[in-house]
Amino acid sequence: MHDDTLDERLALVTGAAHRVGAAIVKALHGAGARVVIHYRHSRQAAEALAEELNGRRLASAFTLQADLGRSGAPEAVVAQVLERHGRLDVLVNNASSFYPTPLGEVSETQWDDLMASNLKAPFFLSQAAMAELIRREGSIVNIVDIHAERPLKNYPVYCMAKAGLVMQTKALARELGPAVRVNAVAPGAILWPEGLDVVRQREIIERTALKRPGEPEDIARAVLYLVRDAGYTTGQVLAVDGGRSLQH
Repeated sequence: MHDDTLDERLALVTGAAHRVGAAIVKALHGAGARVVIHYRHSRQAAEALAEELNGRRLASAFTLQADLGRSGAPEAVVAQVLERHGRLDVLVNNASSFYPTPLGEVSETQWDDLMASNLKAPFFLSQAAMAELIRREGSIVNIVDIHAERPLKNYPVYCMAKAGLVMQTKALARELGPAVRVNAVAPGAILWPEGLDVVRQREIIERTALKRPGEPEDIARAVLYLVRDAGYTTGQVLAVDGGRSLQH
């Protein structure tokens, strides 16, 4: 897929009602795509976003509710998209659980939840969408994390899950080529975790080469680039971190 416009193409973005997911939806929609806004609990926000986008272009934005951690849910989501919209060109795996799991206190429930949202659901969504994406010569973009390579203290399970998603990106790029491109975006200091104090935020920003935080739109533009413009790019992880990964 390499075109200046995404007209008539359909993109499914998971976890898309708020924050980075909503910014990705807006960027793809702004480039001409029709968008499916997946949400788990945030129905009101998802419907408000769809209404806003449909105000700009009729019948161009849709919502879809699912708990992707449930067995069979990824397959059901893809089946619904194809039944309702007749095609799928772009899958953006953005939905994610994120919370601390200090070593020695990790429960199996936390393990299962973090692995399900960050690793298992993207895989089974990609597998379910595989045949259609091959038919459309589409693409997959996974939202990973710079901490997939540089572990964040007290978040070992999350970091391991995101590291798995990095390898999933590379493995699926190998499996699905040449028809489907699979890439990832690794955000840095874009949106702060709840409870992170201002002093710690400043310390993190000081470790970036650009000395400032990023915005959700920075991630959205990177996703749009990988979907629309990077026709000879697959299996790559694009760090959008202000140069944070340059520091040790």
